[in-house]
Amino acid sequence: MNLVYLHRTLRFILVISVIVAGALALFFVSKVTYPFIIGFLIAFMMNPLVNFFQERVKMPRALAVIIALVLIMSLFAGLITLLIVEIASGAEYLAKVVPEHLVTLIDYVEHLFAAQLIPLYNQLAGMFQNLEADQQDTIMNNIQNVGANIGTTAGNFIKNFFEKIPNILSWFPNAATVLIFSLLGTFFISKDWYRLSALSNRLLPKRARTSSRTVFIDLKKALFGFVKAQATLISITTVIILIGLLILRIDYAITIALVTGIVDIIPYLGTGAVFVPWIIYEAIAGDMATAIGLGVLYIVVLVQRQVMEPKILSSSIGLDPLATLIALFVGFKTIGFLGLIVGPVVLVVFNTLQRANVFQDVWTFIKGKDEVIIK
Repeated sequence: MNLVYLHRTLRFILVISVIVAGALALFFVSKVTYPFIIGFLIAFMMNPLVNFFQERVKMPRALAVIIALVLIMSLFAGLITLLIVEIASGAEYLAKVVPEHLVTLIDYVEHLFAAQLIPLYNQLAGMFQNLEADQQDTIMNNIQNVGANIGTTAGNFIKNFFEKIPNILSWFPNAATVLIFSLLGTFFISKDWYRLSALSNRLLPKRARTSSRTVFIDLKKALFGFVKAQATLISITTVIILIGLLILRIDYAITIALVTGIVDIIPYLGTGAVFVPWIIYEAIAGDMATAIGLGVLYIVVLVQRQVMEPKILSSSIGLDPLATLIALFVGFKTIGFLGLIVGPVVLVVFNTLQRANVFQDVWTFIKGKDEVIIK
């Protein structure tokens, strides 16, 4: 019996079991501790600012954390307030112009019915009357089935919508609770950041400390690089849209550009959620010059996003452009548009673990120190 291969197999099974058990434990624990995970991420990202206040301004650590939190919350509140003001201003403008556009849309629909649909209906009715009785019955049954399916689908949608309203309303108190616990967790984690770091160093073995420190530093660089890359991409998109709207002489170009840039963050929507309905409406309203201009602008935005995203992500995160492009494509094909974010993140984690020699350490453990094959 080959004991060396048996030991290696057992160690391989042990490694796989530990990985699976750790992933499951992390999943179930995170479901009940996610406010503190959010707090840790916030504390992690604002730690340089806290260190600045503590070391340069000579503040106590607790006061530095409070001021950093207040500054960050004020920044977000200011941005949200600015956005709300811009949206309110745009809404006031829309309240003036939408009725006119609605009249145009209604006239278009009336013209469509009078010029296209009614003659088509009369033609189909004449063809229907020329069919045999059994053929007419078959068509009527199919129409009734389609109508019943549409009615059932619409009824289920309305029912599910109203059934989810209590869940949506109950989300607000839960969100407020999560926000409070996350802020409290951020304060205590950031205040005791170095004490908690020293405690983790004492608990971990030396080899694990070295690997975890490498992983932590690389992930820190990748996280800030990823945020920087997304901010850069959104800024480029916003500037291009703003320039295009100014060339087209669109009213409230700044508001539309800001909103479209923010929407560009959302997977499955992107800038198409703004441009596609807008282009369709302008075409229906008869303003083909604006529709074509918006279409060209939309294509430019899509092309620059696809061209610039791999390059900016690779330079900000420190990955090979080809590997980043492959990660983007594989993520997109696997889980859709959300994979455009998950793919590079997984690649960053994999690359970080590889640079920290985690895979090599695991493989060394699986092989063991046995050099002689015992038969």
